Amino acid sequence: MVKRLMILCVAALSMTYSASAQVRWGEWTTWGDQHDGTYRNPVVPADFSDLDCIRVGKDYYAITSTFQYSPGVTIIHSRDLVNWEYVTNAVTDLTQIGPELSWKRMNRYNTGIWAGTIRHHNGRFYLFFGCPDEGFFMTSAPKAEGPWAPLTALLPERGWDDCSAYWDTDGKAYFIGTHFADNYKSYLFPMTADGTSIDRTKAQLVNEGSGREASKIIHHDGYYYIIFSEHRGGVGRYVLAKRSRSMQGPWEERQLAYASVEANEPNQGGIVQGPNGRWYFLTHHGSGDWSGRIMSLLPVTWSDGWPIIGCICEGETMGRMQWTDALPARKSAKVSLATSDEFKAKKLSPQWQWNYQPREEFYSLTERKGYMRLRAFRPLEPNRMLKAGNTFSQRVFRTPSRVTACIDLRGTAKGLHGGLIHFSEHYTSLGIFDAGNDEAGRVRSLELRHADRVLESIPLPAGQQRLWLRSEWGVEGQAQFSFSLDGWSFVPVGKPHWLEWSFYRGDRIGFYCYNDEDEQGYIDIDFFHYDK
Repeated sequence: MVKRLMILCVAALSMTYSASAQVRWGEWTTWGDQHDGTYRNPVVPADFSDLDCIRVGKDYYAITSTFQYSPGVTIIHSRDLVNWEYVTNAVTDLTQIGPELSWKRMNRYNTGIWAGTIRHHNGRFYLFFGCPDEGFFMTSAPKAEGPWAPLTALLPERGWDDCSAYWDTDGKAYFIGTHFADNYKSYLFPMTADGTSIDRTKAQLVNEGSGREASKIIHHDGYYYIIFSEHRGGVGRYVLAKRSRSMQGPWEERQLAYASVEANEPNQGGIVQGPNGRWYFLTHHGSGDWSGRIMSLLPVTWSDGWPIIGCICEGETMGRMQWTDALPARKSAKVSLATSDEFKAKKLSPQWQWNYQPREEFYSLTERKGYMRLRAFRPLEPNRMLKAGNTFSQRVFRTPSRVTACIDLRGTAKGLHGGLIHFSEHYTSLGIFDAGNDEAGRVRSLELRHADRVLESIPLPAGQQRLWLRSEWGVEGQAQFSFSLDGWSFVPVGKPHWLEWSFYRGDRIGFYCYNDEDEQGYIDIDFFHYDK
């Protein structure tokens, strides 16, 4: 009977793969919950990189790497693994990691907080993550919303990444991390029960070479599994597993999925049991593009004691990318990831993050009710957006999208630059420049900038108090800025530009405000409306 069910399952998945194999990357017209009992990948077409996922009762929690963005380690929640909502960002002060992550230095592009793991043990949540320059850290909280404890350094040493933790039924705790600086050697360490210390003297080498990283530990049906990814030139990145009856080994190994290069290599995430009893792999697509490393949900089939990931075609023993499947839950709350903001809360909503740890006294949600006041101060280097503090942004979605923002200009001062930005290494922005006063009065212009160069400048009418800024883009990643002086009639500015992948991140949309001349002036952001 079991064999017959396995054959039927494989056949069904093969048909699903055949029907979805013609999906071209990025050209989807729909995604996530289809509201007919099925879902389509990606479940979230936005940058949720280096995922891990756990189940706590009926709830699912996932985390994503956040690099130099603050607050760090974004936590999201779901009841069905398809519909997600923001919970919080757990690491509120990045300077706990090191001073290079503050607005005073801004010296950790490409690094900062890399892959981590979320776990739940004895009624408490635990987060572990690695920073390639500073080592491994942990924190814990009584609930996912926090409050999260100050960071504890587990291994303060350069050259490590991607970690996980596991508490066994006998109470023993383990930690696994990869020393990428030493041929990607992954070690399994004994860990104290409270997760605050590891024993390096008893480290067990469990993996090495071929870019092997992203380790996650799970236990199923008497076996311990280390799920990880590997990269080979000319092949791509794919998922493997090691298993053993004991945490001390010996370990046997098997590849679980093909690289699926045509689907941007789904390869890193967490394996959990869904509400319907089936198993799933919540993963990012590891080949990043302008939308980042986006999120998909792949079914897992247990075969001969191995978790095969994705669609199993006839005659094959490994999985491939699967684009559609039945929703894991019959009924669930149709939650969504917040995007728009009226700035009426007393603290910044969790979809927003600052570029590095912000300068707290230079922004406020309370000085003017219903507005985000963004004060200008000097960049660390003149006219360098990447060195200008207090830029804040959120993830973009790879969908036909339009964002519209309104800013109040009455607080600007000579030398101030501020407005809407597609943030990346070679950013593109549209905003105001205040040149100060001349004989006719205040001189302000609308600037279109790219990579610290002014592409176009449009004089603004004297006395203009409000400015509406807009960006629109499609699934191909080409965006067009426009502006309005009345909130109704919008005029395009410049040519369409391509959104980009940079610093291991997808494009982000948000706001900036700086002043090369003095710490003077501010903009008041009234609202940010995101239609997708």
